Amino acid sequence: MNQQTPVYTANAECQDCFKCVRHCPVKAIKVEEGHASVMPELCVACGRCVEVCPAHAKKIRNDLSAVKELLRAPDPVYVSLAPSWVSEFKGLPAGKMIAALKSLGFKGVSETALGAQIVSADVAKKLRSLKSGVMISSACPVVVDMIRKYLPDFAGSISPVLSPALAHARLLKEKYGQNAKIVFIGPCIAKMNEADRHPELIDAALLYPRLRDWFRDANLDLWTIKETEQDHFDFAAAEEGALYPIEGGMNDTIKLCGGCDHIHFATVSGIPALRQTLDGLSPEEIREPVFIETLACIGGCVHGPGTQHGSPGLLERLRIIRSAEPQRDPAPRPVLKIDEDYQRAAVGTKDVSLQEIRQALWSVGKTRPEDELNCGGCGYDTCHNFALALIAGKAEPNMCVSWLRKLAQKKSNAILRCVPAAVVIVDSKLRLIECNRRFAELAGPEALEVFDEVPGMSGAVLDKLVPFPELFEQVLRSGIELKRDMIRMGKKLLSLDIFNIDPGQAIGAMFFDVTNTEFRREQIAERAKEVINKNLATVQDIACRLGEHMAETEILLRSIAEDYADQKEADTFESR
Repeated sequence: MNQQTPVYTANAECQDCFKCVRHCPVKAIKVEEGHASVMPELCVACGRCVEVCPAHAKKIRNDLSAVKELLRAPDPVYVSLAPSWVSEFKGLPAGKMIAALKSLGFKGVSETALGAQIVSADVAKKLRSLKSGVMISSACPVVVDMIRKYLPDFAGSISPVLSPALAHARLLKEKYGQNAKIVFIGPCIAKMNEADRHPELIDAALLYPRLRDWFRDANLDLWTIKETEQDHFDFAAAEEGALYPIEGGMNDTIKLCGGCDHIHFATVSGIPALRQTLDGLSPEEIREPVFIETLACIGGCVHGPGTQHGSPGLLERLRIIRSAEPQRDPAPRPVLKIDEDYQRAAVGTKDVSLQEIRQALWSVGKTRPEDELNCGGCGYDTCHNFALALIAGKAEPNMCVSWLRKLAQKKSNAILRCVPAAVVIVDSKLRLIECNRRFAELAGPEALEVFDEVPGMSGAVLDKLVPFPELFEQVLRSGIELKRDMIRMGKKLLSLDIFNIDPGQAIGAMFFDVTNTEFRREQIAERAKEVINKNLATVQDIACRLGEHMAETEILLRSIAEDYADQKEADTFESR
């Protein structure tokens, strides 16, 4: 994580989805140990990764503390306010915005659009003498970096003037002195790069969301703040320069300057469109005089990464048009030295052999041309480009979705083959997703034949294979897993476990054949019954014999007792 660059990754929050790779137009993302980080040397600060990151792991550098530090210093601090503010703060009077910014400590507020007007006048002057070839606007710092790094043949075609923000900063410095500090406020992340490269002109750049946070923390209500007669923009109010935030706005301002009727004007917005326009082309092939207004954000700066998109794009465009006051014959603009030389900064690419590419493709299971699906799941439009990213160390094999799926399938198949139980997985409609051979054997000869033809029997209907599908339906409906120690299936006795995989959507089951175990138990039980019955018979016989013996003994004793009693009575009678 490098918080010194305009865009960085909070690794702890990265969820390994690689969505940033898919959307980055220059693939300036490096995936390492599952985390996607921005590569500053490749990044053009367009902000797409920040906009699309679902985990908000892509962060924008916060220069608010640096701005507050400037305000605590003795030198005066002025705001260069981007013209898109009228769309961002819908309906807010300029006086209230200026009053709010001054209450934060700024000495004054001026419109960046004044710099745009100076740039347009200078570009128009250069275009008047252009007989052939192409000139590309330097207004958008994202596009400038994109051309210098990725379309370097056109670096010399960039209009050799500063961007409107830098031109405006120079204007403010000339008026208020070189000690004056300038803070740009607008929708563009790349302005931070401009500030870093030109610290002599712009001291810091803030996005609109940071400004909103600052207003909130300061308990400033923009709509109730009181404005005074002093709350107006420094210098004159902007005119045609206020059109710059929308597509075609710069072209319109240049045309107003006159003398450019022979120029073919074009507008290109979006980096993919810029690639499509210039890829495979060399400047020498363009014989007509052409000026291309280029914008990284589709629709213009009103759709920049530091803006809120709370209304349809057409309305945002119309707000900009209504706020601008272009003059058919604009007054001469201040003469200012705004020349700039844009050099090639081509991104170095390593020469890669065909064998290296093949090895990279083999590492993700792509051994044949038909294996190269070019699905884009990894974030790269072709498997070939993904292989190049693997070789460059920007990507990891597990980014290939199809390879991961095949790998998971192989692991699943291996596990299912080795499991001693019969295993089946079904979906919410009780159709097979997967099963192993043991399940097919359990389901019968016909199922086994199908399995041999279609391993896994995907799509087969469960109730054609087992006689108790209602148990599976019960688990799908309730989400409560089920266990049966013994259930009959044909001539077999089974132990059954039905478990959740994705509750309500997919469940699995394991069958263990306990027929032999139960048969042995029955044999033991029968043998035990025989032993018990014999014991009972023996006991009964003993009891019977004991009963007879006891009866005989009782008769004998009773006879003896009676004889004894009779003898005793006779002796008594004789004695009398």
